[in-house]
Amino acid sequence: MKEILVLYYSAGGATRELARQVARGVDSVDGVAARLRTVPRVSAVTEALAPAVPDSGAPYASLEDLAECAGLVMGSPVRFGNMAAPLKYFLDQTSALWLSGELAGKPAGVFASGASLHGGQESTLLSMMLPLLHHGMLMVGVPFSERALFDTRGGGTPYGASHVAGALGERPFDVEEKGIALVLGRRVAETALRLSGSER
Repeated sequence: MKEILVLYYSAGGATRELARQVARGVDSVDGVAARLRTVPRVSAVTEALAPAVPDSGAPYASLEDLAECAGLVMGSPVRFGNMAAPLKYFLDQTSALWLSGELAGKPAGVFASGASLHGGQESTLLSMMLPLLHHGMLMVGVPFSERALFDTRGGGTPYGASHVAGALGERPFDVEEKGIALVLGRRVAETALRLSGSER
């Protein structure tokens, strides 16, 4: 069974829910399973340590999770048009994987959640792609053959899945946002199978 790492950081819960939708898309592909992982907050006090296991939600990611995965789908809330600091901090610790080429040739996708429709979702998705491209990963997007990209009035882009959460996180996921997230997860899983020669 091949595993796709669905790695995310979520402050208010919207990105976590988007990660669950992506994981459902991964799990819909025979022979592939999602491994859901998060990263801890970054503390302003350098001596502070996060507990080894979060109080709720997915377990914290390790470098081994990255090394073992057949593909990666990574998500973040929008932070001024960029990925959130905790996710960037985790990626900054992956130099050994970069030196060994451990992630090179594996498929990857990205997803994001933000407060407003034009609040930087696409630039956040692009910011997450940059370190993955440096690792040699093969970016998987969402093609316009997916009708939901034409119909969405919320999130969803060809760069990856997204969700418009509202200023207070009050906006529920709509059908198109969920559908695009499922498609992204499925496409990364199917690409991992093709690249490994295990396509059914």
